[in-house]
Amino acid sequence: MTRLRRAVITGIGAVTPIGIGVEGLWRGLMAKRSAVGPVTRFDPTPFRTHIAAEINDFDPVDFLGAKRSKRMDRCSQLALSAGKMALDDAGLRLEGEDRDRIGVMMGTALGGVSLAEEQHTRFLSGGVRAVDPGVALTVFAGASSANLAIDFGVTGPNLTNGMSCASGAIAIGEAAKAVMLGEADVMFAGGSEAPLAPLTFGAFAIIRAMSTRNDDPASASRPFDRDRDGFVMAEGAAIVIVEERERALARGAKIYAELVGYGLTNDAHHMAAPLPGGRQAARAMANALRMARIAPAEVGYINAHGSSTQLNDPTETEAIKSVFGDRAARVPISGTKGYYGHALGASGAFEAAISALATARRWIPPTVNLGAPDDACDLDYTRGDGRSLDPEFLLSNSFGFGGINAALVFQRAV
Repeated sequence: MTRLRRAVITGIGAVTPIGIGVEGLWRGLMAKRSAVGPVTRFDPTPFRTHIAAEINDFDPVDFLGAKRSKRMDRCSQLALSAGKMALDDAGLRLEGEDRDRIGVMMGTALGGVSLAEEQHTRFLSGGVRAVDPGVALTVFAGASSANLAIDFGVTGPNLTNGMSCASGAIAIGEAAKAVMLGEADVMFAGGSEAPLAPLTFGAFAIIRAMSTRNDDPASASRPFDRDRDGFVMAEGAAIVIVEERERALARGAKIYAELVGYGLTNDAHHMAAPLPGGRQAARAMANALRMARIAPAEVGYINAHGSSTQLNDPTETEAIKSVFGDRAARVPISGTKGYYGHALGASGAFEAAISALATARRWIPPTVNLGAPDDACDLDYTRGDGRSLDPEFLLSNSFGFGGINAALVFQRAV
């Protein structure tokens, strides 16, 4: 695809288990510790897994007011709060803007599923009269992007994708394409997820996808470690403001990074297991580099998907080796889910925000909980305290259930 215009990130908003807001997120990264703990939202004892990465210091009323908060499920509350923070961080005033040129792209794996579970319980115990009459308008997957558009009054492109754990990254890649192709000048883009509800949580526990390190939750999410035993479910939202570069410069906006490449493929192999060898994951990376018009040798950092699962981590390692060849072992990599677990559709947005911050602030976070790397995971996963680094280009990977592979390439702001 010909890049007609340039797309930059001018604002970041985040509600994550390690911090709220761009500075809260950064402080959480600098603290270099996990936010995983015992589940408190419901009784997890029927399941093998009793731990998650909850956000317990978030009150949507602080961002949305009591009336607006009450009309939304948690997924939309998280998304709209992150969107407000991103807009504020970008210093973008919508008064006088052409709202037709501003849009929204969001990703979520499960949307309003937690509210749906709650309302179904009410229905079973009290009948239809016990059900919130607004449930139909709050549980569908597109509710968060619709609420963002309504709240900000923006009438440009609006789309939510539900491509599992890659959906946040896909939303940001598609938003960049919309800006590059002139379909919009500004896009709210990211992911939101609120999956901490018994049926949903239990479904992943049943298929043995999640860690059972219940006696030591802070060390449960451990990407690339030989003792990893599954992912840790998390919640949260992250949204970035993607803006056409010349208009951003004209208004004096700060620019975190430029989004220069995006690749999207699928394994067409299995709903849960990645394609052995990671050929399609590698192709997503290669396509993103091709769109960015750079060689693998120019990439100075990779933010890995690193889900802490037995199959994904070595497969991603193989895919990176396939793309980077002999240089793969010399590229610094972080698997940041050790900090905040796996927020499914929001994870790719978390990691895009972290990638933009890393290049702007010239520091890459460590792979938390990486004690002894798996023999099949033999690359430079940035252990310990992180690393001062000033890469011109960096790559962020997001892979999802169903074999979805997305890769984003960021360039240092110039």
